[in-house]
Amino acid sequence: MLKDANHSYFAGVYIVCGYTDLRFGIDSLAAIIERRFHMNLFVPNTRFLFCGRSSTKIKGLLWEGDGFLLLYKRVESGHFTWPRSSNDLRSLSAEQFHWLMQGFAIEPVIHDITPDTST
Repeated sequence: MLKDANHSYFAGVYIVCGYTDLRFGIDSLAAIIERRFHMNLFVPNTRFLFCGRSSTKIKGLLWEGDGFLLLYKRVESGHFTWPRSSNDLRSLSAEQFHWLMQGFAIEPVIHDITPDTST
């Protein structure tokens, strides 16, 4: 459902970088968004995504106008490439969200290489 969702339906996608305790339920995850990031949770069709220490599981919180929907996804093989360096809230484009759901990094990195000229 998440990876095949019509992205035009969603007002926005935000990820909470770093680690989140995935034992948290709706109220605790909502408190993180409101208290730490001072965001309005009650914007319809806005997804907030969280990842725990295991990169194989994520949780999502979505306000549908009449209540919250708690999403949980666990991949059987592979893992999510989640930004771990900070406790920021990042907005994702539809393309970045698609990359995340496919297991790719949301910010692809091109590494410089030095060709071997000794031959």
